[in-house]
Amino acid sequence: MTAVARKFPDFVMATGCLAIGLLTSTPTIAQHQHHSDLQRLGKVDFKVSCTPQAQAEFNTGMALIHSFDWSRAGTTFEGIAKSDPKCGMAHWGRAMTALDNPFIWPANLPPQKLNDISAMLQAARTAGLPSEREKGYVEALAAFVRDHDKLGHRERIALFEAEMNKLSAANPSDTEATILAALVTSAHFDPADKTYANQLKAARALEPIFKAMPNHPGVAHYLIHSYDYPPIAKHGLAAAKAYAKIAPDAPHALHMPSHIFTRLGLWKESIAANRQSHRTASAASFDGHHASDYMVYAYLQIADDQKARAAMQASLTAKPVDHFGSAFSYAAMPARMALERGNWKDAAQLALTPADYPWKKYPQAEAINAFARGIGASRSKDAALTRQQHARLLVLRDAAKDLKLTYWADQIDIQAAAVEALAHCADGKTADCIAGLQRAAEREDATEKHAVTPGPLVPSRELLAETLLDVAGKPAEALKAFEAVLDKEPNRYRATSGAMYAARRSGDRAKAQAHAKSLLSIGGATNGNRFSLQQARTLVAAR
Repeated sequence: MTAVARKFPDFVMATGCLAIGLLTSTPTIAQHQHHSDLQRLGKVDFKVSCTPQAQAEFNTGMALIHSFDWSRAGTTFEGIAKSDPKCGMAHWGRAMTALDNPFIWPANLPPQKLNDISAMLQAARTAGLPSEREKGYVEALAAFVRDHDKLGHRERIALFEAEMNKLSAANPSDTEATILAALVTSAHFDPADKTYANQLKAARALEPIFKAMPNHPGVAHYLIHSYDYPPIAKHGLAAAKAYAKIAPDAPHALHMPSHIFTRLGLWKESIAANRQSHRTASAASFDGHHASDYMVYAYLQIADDQKARAAMQASLTAKPVDHFGSAFSYAAMPARMALERGNWKDAAQLALTPADYPWKKYPQAEAINAFARGIGASRSKDAALTRQQHARLLVLRDAAKDLKLTYWADQIDIQAAAVEALAHCADGKTADCIAGLQRAAEREDATEKHAVTPGPLVPSRELLAETLLDVAGKPAEALKAFEAVLDKEPNRYRATSGAMYAARRSGDRAKAQAHAKSLLSIGGATNGNRFSLQQARTLVAAR
């Protein structure tokens, strides 16, 4: 038994199945690269027709895929393909790795990458797929990448889902097929479907496996994604609490619980999860930047502005990563710093950082900057700059359409509608401003946030509530709007402070004090010096 096996004896399954974390006495180059710094990834047993040594490495590669550790997974499967040329499934593993995060499809799947994946699948066929089951895995993925020049993303992912479900049904003892089928089902969701049909379908498939295989990284991970929506987030808390313990050597596993923590307003738990993820992540991956954005958001919710700024600076001064998720984080963090603290002048003048970043590839990320600048300009009474940012958002929306980023084009259009409404506010046309913000809020409420972000930069309904309170002088209506935001985004700092002010101005002293207490429970323990915290202390003391 090796030193690693002695250190982690629980990684050896009692049944004798090959489990990740167990090294042979003659480790290969690929094993040196991965097992030396990645021992605790959970337990995966994915049977393939390859050599025993390749089988062990394959389990490691799949564990890395299940925790979205794409770079190291890719290296693992490349190593398997070289050490065992007849292992066709190694090339399927390469293809699965090339897909990257299914929750950011199609943003990360340009035509050339889809062609590359097709070539990898052909390499799998050429190398050999002895069983019908293995052929099923390859052909299911082929259904997704085939005819991408003729079929849209939603049509192809529907084919992928159908083929994976067929594979799972044909191989009832293959738990991996069920888990991966559930992943595709969860990723194949309609942002406007408020019944969460596919997400809950995936969760129903995964929940019994979670009980039977509590150390499988993919099951906990995909349950978190499936429950990452306000009305059902509480059901993901058990998976969120388990995942980081299952795979503590995977940065994404350390981060993912914060998706549920954020949905439930558990800011301290989110901060702790993302601090661990950031420390573990490679500087050459997007994981650290993604964790930083979630961390910045959570720090701002507890009014710890100093730590939020430090987390942002640590990310922005690191090596830039050309990735959809990183681009979003780079744009979002400075915008959050200005908007969450009501620093409208800074918001109106935000620059894109890094300046030499390939922003044109990511219109959905650049739109964050335009949206923040539009809000800041409106609050600064600069109608011309507000309209300028509205026009910029329309250009970015069309760019997203050209890139076939349908979801993001819709989201940018909602941002543009909100900024257009705010331009009316800056012009003094309050009724038009409120009507426009109401429409934007209704559209935003009908969709869901993307997994790349902890929450909307500023919810449109919160912009409406602030306008009703500060511009229109309608505190009772503003209070209802703020509380509607809190129903969806619990413990959100600005919505809570806004509700406190609105209740006080409308004469509802009991609600004013209740929201003041909530605000102090959220941010009162930090060294934050926000004026709203001072007001909350005064209100509570006045009782």
